[in-house]
Amino acid sequence: MRKIINAPEAFVEETMEGIIAAYGNQVKLLDGDHRVLLSNAPVKKGKVGIVTAGGSGHLPVFLGYVGKGMLDGCAVGNVFASPSAQKMVDAIKASDFGSGVLCLYGNYGGDKMNFDMACEMCAFDDIVTTSVRMTDDVASASKEDIHKRRGVAGLVYAFKIAGAAADKMLNLDEVTKVAQKVVDNTRSMGVALSPCIVPEAGSPTFSINDDEIEVGMGIHGEPGIEIRKMMTADDIADTILGKILEDMSLLSGDEVSVMVNGLGATPIEELLIVYRKVDLILKERGISIVMPHIGEFATSMEMAGLSVTVLKLDAELKAYLSAPASTPFYTNANK
Repeated sequence: MRKIINAPEAFVEETMEGIIAAYGNQVKLLDGDHRVLLSNAPVKKGKVGIVTAGGSGHLPVFLGYVGKGMLDGCAVGNVFASPSAQKMVDAIKASDFGSGVLCLYGNYGGDKMNFDMACEMCAFDDIVTTSVRMTDDVASASKEDIHKRRGVAGLVYAFKIAGAAADKMLNLDEVTKVAQKVVDNTRSMGVALSPCIVPEAGSPTFSINDDEIEVGMGIHGEPGIEIRKMMTADDIADTILGKILEDMSLLSGDEVSVMVNGLGATPIEELLIVYRKVDLILKERGISIVMPHIGEFATSMEMAGLSVTVLKLDAELKAYLSAPASTPFYTNANK
């Protein structure tokens, strides 16, 4: 294993220390706790709080989106492992500004179980919570079993749009409905060229030959839907977008936002080549792209590969997407 770290067991804590050293004007630790990150942005009394949680190893998800206009707090676990329910409780309590807290996170068993426990614990302190789970990964379950799908890069759109709704002082039910609308209108799929290595494990999460590509893999190395011989960028775009368009209703005249997300070891140039083909396909269908996102938004350590996310927009979602936000890894201040 070759990684630029000090000790595997210090990976999470030292990452958090680096975030505070670099972005301490925007974020802070909760009472020095390296497992709970909070926004430093001023908050109006009565604003709905928004928290998330998940394992380390996916930066900028989840920690990178804590800040003004997005998340108020985040609990973080070990690499690819859910944080404890107690850390989630701590994040929820610190993000309650008097109008309740939305828990917005990916659809993974450990996160779901611990958030359910955390919300029950917070109810004893009269903190009202709601939960929305992202289920955008079309490769992880059929459309009939959409509730079983994993949450991947589409979470970024949910964080951004729900955060803007909360900043507009919508109530908890309204913010929750906006977040759910994002989930209902978002689809993603990815491909992997190589695995990643969890520092404390020291071995690859899966294996794949140099001339192969895995279609539909998960961001923790979960198996995809098939392994193919390596494809061109255009073929990758055709394959991914084809699966997404089969799964969502898009018509000529519709507007979408598209995210081409690098998984950790893929150059932005390659992401742009894929985006170029996605743009051509959608234009041919009469579909317009608003605010494209190209870069690393939800990674898997040093995994090579990418994902494509499509968010179908209406006037409400478009307005919230373009609203200002400023976090360590997402700035939209000029919109």
